[in-house]
Amino acid sequence: MAGEHAGAGSAAPADETSRVVQPGGHVTAVLRPTAEQEYAAELTALAAADDRQRPSNWRLSPQAVVTYVLGGTLPDGTVITPKYVGERRLVEIAVGTLVTDRALLLVGVPGTAKSWLSEHLAAAISGDSTLVVQGTAGTSEDQVRYGWNYARLIAEGPSENALVPSPVLRGMRTGAVVRVEELTRMPSEVQDSFITVLSEKSLPVPELNTQVQAVAGFTVIATANDRDRGVNQMSSALARRFNTVVLPPPATEDAEVDIVVARATQLGKALELPAEPPALDEVRRVVRIFRELRNGSTVDGRTQLKSPSGSLSTAEAISVIASGMAMAGHFGDGRLGADELASGLLGAVVKDRVSDAAVWHEYVETVLKERAEWRDLYRACQDLVS
Repeated sequence: MAGEHAGAGSAAPADETSRVVQPGGHVTAVLRPTAEQEYAAELTALAAADDRQRPSNWRLSPQAVVTYVLGGTLPDGTVITPKYVGERRLVEIAVGTLVTDRALLLVGVPGTAKSWLSEHLAAAISGDSTLVVQGTAGTSEDQVRYGWNYARLIAEGPSENALVPSPVLRGMRTGAVVRVEELTRMPSEVQDSFITVLSEKSLPVPELNTQVQAVAGFTVIATANDRDRGVNQMSSALARRFNTVVLPPPATEDAEVDIVVARATQLGKALELPAEPPALDEVRRVVRIFRELRNGSTVDGRTQLKSPSGSLSTAEAISVIASGMAMAGHFGDGRLGADELASGLLGAVVKDRVSDAAVWHEYVETVLKERAEWRDLYRACQDLVS
């Protein structure tokens, strides 16, 4: 899962790296810097120390890409912070796939850091993580292939100047990684627009009687989850063009707590929240609640529980903690507590006002109420619904 750990020699804090130099030289604070902006110092240090063979148009060697993603210490003492917490072998397989002519498909339940990992892989390999096609029910084939500047098209007819390249086309021309988010949310006919691109490594432009051939280094990283409503099944022809890597949720409660603490602390800095970093005990309560509801039983296995309709992912736990920090910082004493967590938990668990509300009420009365050390959270949750 996505996670960042502070340490000596690590990248500059998020509240500093969120300030980006815009065209014209003025500095602007951005809400979310790209991976290559936020971790520019680490990428530069890795490139300087990287003496291994680099594939064509790769900024780093495959080994250095893995180090960037999982973290490590360079010979000069520079600490590379981990961006993803998970099995090393999965990351090595993902990077190894991108070295070949096959595309990579990252699959997992919501919140398993598929998009986070794809962004950091693109930043490390191409130095640009912004070539993105966002999959939705309304994604059109033009967004995958190319479109037209209709003013120029009417004035000049079909021409190179009138063509508006998609992120895929730009990636093919420059030999860069293209990210496709939520591939299975696209209509099936739009998904199949990738077949020629991935198999022939070219994109026909019949209006200009030509085709664009991919430059070495071009590849695609797609993400998908099989628990999203409205998923469009991939055709077998398209699925064969991908090597699939399944990203599992955090294996243990401790691992998930570490991820939530690190990411929530980073978000607090980036958003300049006037709150203390989240206390470990408060994070552990949120993570345990989410894991118990996901698994359908308490941690000791003694009580069986109903699961809500939502995924209750690690990403949602991070959101609950960050929201609580905002409440504590602006409307409290700056310390995250039960009162700040209660509203976030209710919003995360209750997606359906009828079925999920019943699930949450049962959990509050059968689990929270019986844990003496959680009585403050029980009272806060009770006050919210009373």
